[in-house]
Amino acid sequence: MNTQAEAETSVGDVLKQILSLILVVSGVAAFYYFSDYSLLYRSLGLVAVVVIAAFIMLTTEMGRNVWNFMLEAKQEVRKVVWPSRAETMQTTLMVFVMVFLVGLILWLLDMFLFWGVRLLTGQGG
Repeated sequence: MNTQAEAETSVGDVLKQILSLILVVSGVAAFYYFSDYSLLYRSLGLVAVVVIAAFIMLTTEMGRNVWNFMLEAKQEVRKVVWPSRAETMQTTLMVFVMVFLVGLILWLLDMFLFWGVRLLTGQGG
């Protein structure tokens, strides 16, 4: 049995989520409906509608949870120890060398198998 009580979503949160979804869908529909207008104006209008919908969504419990998750993820990225430029260049060079060597080995194997099949079928050599 689960000891944590599941958070119940309030009616207001559900209505805000539905409103956000309706705003985004109507914004996309308006973007295509007003195709006679400049692409710049339609794009700016769509961005504005999406931003308004995002602000409405952030007032819900789910929106606050997503925002907190994003902030925690940003903190975790700061804790990552990134490789230096020299380490990155060395690793990249090793990847290129290994790809070349594996490609060469596969090419030689293919040539040998092709020669063997041609010899067995009497088509050459």
